[in-house]
Amino acid sequence: MKHLLGLLTALLLLSCGGQTGRQQGSGDSLAFKYATLPSVVEYDGYTVVTLANPWKEGKALHTYVLVPRDAQLPVHLPKGTVIRTPLQRAVVFTTVHSALLMTLGCQDRIAGVADLKYIKIPWIQQQVAQGRIADCGDGMSPVIEKIIDLHPDAILLSPFENSGGYGKLEDIDIPLVECAEYMEVSPLARAEWMRFYGLLFGCQAKADSLFAIVDGNYHALKRQAQKAGKGRSVVVDKQVGSVWYVPGGRSTIGQMIKDAGGQYPWADDEHSGSLSLPFETVLEKACDAEVWLFRYDSEQPMTREQLLAEKEGYSQFRAFQTGELYGCNVTTSLFYEESPFRPDWLLNDFIHIIHPDISLSEPLRYYQKLKP
Repeated sequence: MKHLLGLLTALLLLSCGGQTGRQQGSGDSLAFKYATLPSVVEYDGYTVVTLANPWKEGKALHTYVLVPRDAQLPVHLPKGTVIRTPLQRAVVFTTVHSALLMTLGCQDRIAGVADLKYIKIPWIQQQVAQGRIADCGDGMSPVIEKIIDLHPDAILLSPFENSGGYGKLEDIDIPLVECAEYMEVSPLARAEWMRFYGLLFGCQAKADSLFAIVDGNYHALKRQAQKAGKGRSVVVDKQVGSVWYVPGGRSTIGQMIKDAGGQYPWADDEHSGSLSLPFETVLEKACDAEVWLFRYDSEQPMTREQLLAEKEGYSQFRAFQTGELYGCNVTTSLFYEESPFRPDWLLNDFIHIIHPDISLSEPLRYYQKLKP
């Protein structure tokens, strides 16, 4: 009789789905084509998003449990930060994610921003001036009370290695979305994170469609560059203070120069970030580069004379002598806002400059040749 009762109990539990504290079923994984850090598994009633820690191999940076806001919260959920989706009100700490939300048609979900002085998006500046979007202060020490008063569903911010956490933001019971796409290993992997943000803001189809366009454009441009063969040699950026930050060979900029067919002196370097080099080292390795691409911050276009006034040694570079100087003014262009999620637009610029004989349908967007 005891065996019969045990069997009946087991069958009853199975028929009722009788499991406690578990994820129901195996779930359906959302495949990423390039991105390596996020993994997404959809279950009945919720979605689990796990972000791998880019600084600690095999460890998770954060786990999110996305639950539709119009559904009852499931009783048994896996461990993680619960976020009700789609997000209706968000505080955004970065200019690039503010721009992406505008591209996805979710600009009305931005309730507040931090580091407003670095957000060079006219619409955001206007909304803050009119009181429709709150200025939450400095990103490193935001005004916590103002954020609480906004009642946001989440805060979007960028994590950094050994940052020591987020201080008081961790104590106010508002989900922190750690936007770590800048640590991805390729331009398209970084851009593909828009699909994760699409999940958060309820515009998954639109984000997937936009990424498919970016992916297709990027590869079409890359094929054009490959057909053109070997392009011009390139030196990138310029000295800041006493250091010249040169993109590593495996950085997104380094990879995009390669995809554009450019000959880059640090192409064989294995760093995915920047190299901090003295001027003399850059001059020795890249003085014969045919073109020079650099970013600068100014209300007016930079001239050749202004560049030389910054450092007389620039005159020793071949590109300076021939006038093949291309500057990206980050004040008047949306380079930082757009290019992380639209690497196809930046690649278009690189191909224009590296292969001047190729005829492309889109003009230069970020870089412009310095006038004599």
